[in-house]
Amino acid sequence: MDASCRFGIEEEYFLSDAASRGIVRKVSPAFIAAAHEAFPDEVQREMLQSQIEVATPVCSSMAQARRALTTLRTGLAGLALEHDMLLLACGTHPSAAWSRQYATDASRYDALMRDLQMLGSRNQLCGLHVHVEVADEDERIRLMARIMPFLPLLLALSTSSPFWQGRRTGLMGYRLAAYGELPRTGLPDLFADPADYRAYVDTMVAAGAIKDASYLWWAIRPSDRHPTLELRIADSCTRLDDTLAIAALYRCLVRHLLLRPALNRDLTAASRAIAAENLWRAQRYGIHGGLVDEASRSMRSVPSLLEDLVARLAEDAQALGCAAELEACRAIAAQGTSADVQLAVYEEARARAGGPAAGLAAVIDWIASETRLDRTGWGRGTQDGPGTA
Repeated sequence: MDASCRFGIEEEYFLSDAASRGIVRKVSPAFIAAAHEAFPDEVQREMLQSQIEVATPVCSSMAQARRALTTLRTGLAGLALEHDMLLLACGTHPSAAWSRQYATDASRYDALMRDLQMLGSRNQLCGLHVHVEVADEDERIRLMARIMPFLPLLLALSTSSPFWQGRRTGLMGYRLAAYGELPRTGLPDLFADPADYRAYVDTMVAAGAIKDASYLWWAIRPSDRHPTLELRIADSCTRLDDTLAIAALYRCLVRHLLLRPALNRDLTAASRAIAAENLWRAQRYGIHGGLVDEASRSMRSVPSLLEDLVARLAEDAQALGCAAELEACRAIAAQGTSADVQLAVYEEARARAGGPAAGLAAVIDWIASETRLDRTGWGRGTQDGPGTA
């Protein structure tokens, strides 16, 4: 069994007007042309014009992924500024109104918008997707279920969407709540075996409900185009270090489960229901709430669960050369996610400048500076601002 777990990372970003900080409704064709010229294989359009996606090449090391994403973030952010825009890595845009969005002109997106109607326009959301190579297709399908209990922890560490349409939502990760309006989202069902999963996909395609398995938008899925298991639960991470930490944690989990075929092999409907409850708790509280631990039948804190998991995955991290990135998950749990910093920036700016608009503008500025790797002083381990709300 190959447990090298090569991987690739996709990040989705928003485009904001640099002057107003509002979301861009129609993107300049000149910017798209420049982005494709600079990154012909890495940049893709998204369903709404206000979004853009990047993808790394297939990576064997975290250092390779860091170099690729650093180049993509700084390069795209620079191009965006040349066209009077800001690049934002976050799960929801703090102030954008979904009703003012335009769809990208492409046949796939045209068909999606006809099918989804208003829900397509409301899909003003950006995520982090991590592909990890699992060569055997049957194993990918089995792992989709076996990794399910760990998904809420990955979401909690990535939360970056506390605002929606200019309002505090009260959630640390609102993105998944909005995404849940779409069909075929959330946790996948517990299929009896790979044949059961294939029967579902084949029936859906034959009936014309979906074109292919890429229209399954679950929190985790076997990729339709690559020999990978694709993580889709995470918010787009504002800080590059957080992206790499979550990717490392996911890689280690995949390897750990591959090498231990009995682990989580017999999940029940109760196990899936507990994972669904924990997804809600991760959305609501981020790293600050407890998650239901099925084994102990108790509520445990995110830092406590993470501490146990990081210790369990130490050998996997060593084998994959990502011990430093796995360790960075502890820093997120101890000092806060992007959502924590966004809320702290908002409250300080709102109090200082006297209003919500000033708070939202400050949040957008912080997200933009972190996305382009131009540190502002807010965030982890600085003396100039808090890392938690």
